[in-house]
Parts: sequence; C-alpha cells; structure tokens
Amino acid sequence: MRRRAVLSVLLWCAVLPVVAQREETVRVDAHAEAKPFPHFWEEMFGSGRAILSLRQSYRDDLAAVHAVTGVKYIRFHAILHDELGVYNEDEHGNPVYNFNYIDQVYDGLRAAGVRPVVELSFMPKKLAFNPDALHPFWYKQNVSPPKDIKRWNDLMTALARHLVERYGIDEVAQWYFEVWNEPNIDFWGGVPRGETYFALYANTARSLKAVNSRLRVGGPATAAAAWIPGFLAFCARDHVPVDFVSTHGYADEPVKRLLGTDEVIAPEDRVAAVVAKVRRQIDSSPTPHLPLLWTEWNVYPVHDARETPYVGPALANTIRESDGNVDYLSFWTFSEVFEEGGPARAPFTQFGIRAMGGINKPAFYDFALLHKLGEQRIANPSKNAIVTRLADGRLAIALWNLVDPEAQPQTSTVTLQLQGVSANADVSIQRVDETHSNVAPFYKAMGSPVSPTAAQATELNSKTALEEPEHMRLANGALRLQLAPNALLLVTVEK
Repeated sequence: MRRRAVLSVLLWCAVLPVVAQREETVRVDAHAEAKPFPHFWEEMFGSGRAILSLRQSYRDDLAAVHAVTGVKYIRFHAILHDELGVYNEDEHGNPVYNFNYIDQVYDGLRAAGVRPVVELSFMPKKLAFNPDALHPFWYKQNVSPPKDIKRWNDLMTALARHLVERYGIDEVAQWYFEVWNEPNIDFWGGVPRGETYFALYANTARSLKAVNSRLRVGGPATAAAAWIPGFLAFCARDHVPVDFVSTHGYADEPVKRLLGTDEVIAPEDRVAAVVAKVRRQIDSSPTPHLPLLWTEWNVYPVHDARETPYVGPALANTIRESDGNVDYLSFWTFSEVFEEGGPARAPFTQFGIRAMGGINKPAFYDFALLHKLGEQRIANPSKNAIVTRLADGRLAIALWNLVDPEAQPQTSTVTLQLQGVSANADVSIQRVDETHSNVAPFYKAMGSPVSPTAAQATELNSKTALEEPEHMRLANGALRLQLAPNALLLVTVEK
C-alpha cells in the first residue's frame, strides 16, 4: 500500500521534445508452438477500503472496469473496521456480531459479477488489545492485536459460518481469505511483529478451516515481498493450513528492499524481478507450487507517470516478464474512490485507472487494449512485444515503446515480419499514447475542474474513447509502424 501522493497536473501534461529514435524488427511465426496465457494482470484489482464499495461512484467505476477487463476479484482493506459495525460487546462484555454491512458489501460485488479477496483487517476497537493503536491513514484503522485470541477466533468462525450460510460453500470456496495487510510494517502493532502475526495467522486459518476445509486462506500479505520463506517454514512446521501466498511490491521501491541486493534494475523491471524471487522461494519451500497472489502493485510514479500513457508500456512489460510466475497480479487500484490520505481534492490525485467522477485515464484504455490479447502466447525474444494467438486463429500482438519518465523521450520504429499468414493479410491497429486516449489535454482545455460534473466526465470519456481500429495490409508479410514515446499498440492480424 502506498500513501497518497498529490499529483501536479501541470507536470503531468508536460511533453519533452523527442530527440532520439529506436529501430526494431519483431519476427513472428504464426504457426509456432504456443503456451497458455491466462490474463493474470486483469483478473484481480485493488480498491479503497470496504465501506467505499457501498457508494454509487465506486460501483459505477467497478462496472466500467469490469466491462473492459472482465475482472474476477476485488480486494480492499478494513472489512472489520468499526464503521461497518461488525463487532460490539454488550453490558456484560459478551461479543455481539452484526454482519449486515458486510452483506451489503459482498452482495454488491456479486451483483457486479466479481468475487472478493476477503482481507481480514483491521481490529475492531472493542476487540483490540490497544484501542488507541490507530494508523495515520485518514480512516484511522486500528492495527492492534486482539485482546483475547479466543474472541478473535470466535469472530472468524462466526463470520465464515455466516458467509457460507448466506452464499453457499460452492460460492465462498471460490473466494480468497487473506489474513491482514502488510503486517511487517506499521499496519500491525504486534510485538515482535513476525511472531505475533504468525500466531494470528495460525489461529485465523484454523478457525476458517474448522468451518469448512474448502475455504481458501493465505498470507502473509507483506509489504516488499518480506517474510515468505519464514512464513512457509512456520506453516509447515506447525501444520498450519495455507492455500496461497500473497505479498506486495511496487516499481518505485528500492531494489535493496525488494531483492536484498545492490543490483541496478530499472523501475519497470523491478516488480517482475521480485515476483520471480518469491516464486523461487515458494517452489523451494516445504509447500512448493502454492498459488502466488500479488495483491498490490503499481508502476513507477515519478513525474505523475501513473496518470499518463507511461502506464501502458510499463504494464505490458511487467506482464511480459511475470508470465508463468504469478497467478494474479492485482493492480492498485481500479478507482479514485479512495481515501487513505483523505477525500480526493481533484481528479488525478489518487491511485486508480479511473479518476474522480468516472473519468477514464490512459491506464483504463491500456487495460482495455491488453484485454484483447489471446489466451495462447507465442514465445518472442523482443522486450517490447507480446505475441498471442486468438481462439479463431488470428494473431493479437501488443507492441510498446517504453520510455522512463526521467529519460529523454524517443520514438520507435517497429517492423513486424510475419510468417504463416497471407503475405498481404489484413491488419487492424489500436493505440494509446500522448495523442490517443489521453485525457490530459482535454481536461486542461476544460479548465481542469476540481469537481467535474457528470456532463464533463461524459464529454472527456467521449473524446478519449479508443478510436476505431486503423486498417492496413501486410506488404510481403511485413508491416512498419511508428510508436510515439510510451505508446501501446494492439495489432490484430487476420488468418
């Protein structure tokens, strides 16, 4: 999780002069062997805390993102926060449970066609060892361990039973129960952190499994990919159930923190590098080949890059490098309905691929393009391409020109050379770059409204919608394309 950074729209709109050009030839054999290519980057998204899911703005954003990605899972914090009224005690000190708001939260997700990652956090104050252990986030969640582990276990048991009774075990068995959030940093107040979290995890996992063994539980949900070997060794030694590993890592984190080395690794390569590290740790553990859920990540944020077309190439590159090492890569977040640092003061000041008011950022269209890739991937040595085959035999190829936000921009010329298709096959092209599906100039021309009206949001989305595909033909099996700095292209080649 990252604290909110206030973003400058002026910097965000600045475009440096292009002074360099890169040339590349990408060779593709349409009949080459392919391997399964599940869309692991778009099937899970993070979002603001649980209660925000009851807002219409949140639900509108979720519907829009679901429409272009088919997202299957949503993760958020604070399902146990006191603002949902889950835990209380009567005049005699006996626990009192109330799952009505939780029902509304999960009913809303199911109605939207998605399932929850049930992040079991944070501590209800009346169950907290220290009721004053409040995190500095705006919504002041309690990060204390429980005052009574039996009462925590009873709450976990009651919650699991309620969910199974309400939704049925065949449904809830498809959810993920993740124990806490980033317990290795200030989101967990146990002392010592590791030992007390492992105890919390063991109690939680056993309580859930006692309700039904089909419930899927995992952790340690750590920041910067910490604790994985120790966590899995603990679970194996003490026979603690674990169905998946979850952890986090962001492109702006230091290499030393993520990998424990002094290597020089570009920001756009860091997430995939630490994903591969954790995959190796799992596979060499006593419980190898557990699923890996990367439940938070995002691209490099310098110079407001997360608001710009840079997201597309950075996302595509991370997909290219992470394929085969991770089961879900959950982008943080899908919406600016998000209040870790307080309510948004204007659009483009929060995480999210949609801005306040339902305005589509370039990242929204980047995900929409990459959704069109096939589910069979053909190996290709290019660092700027993903080659896939669609079910009907067509090729869908992502091409990009990634430029670090701190580097001098450069254009790219890519020549596609294809075998196994007609030498003059029809080709269609869609793109996101500075002049395609980029809301920045339109928002600025509108006067940069700090609270856009619904009509303004509709106008901006109309002006930035993905353009109809540009149609071309191969020339003797080749196609030459110009890519602007941080352009992402989706090239579809007919059979």
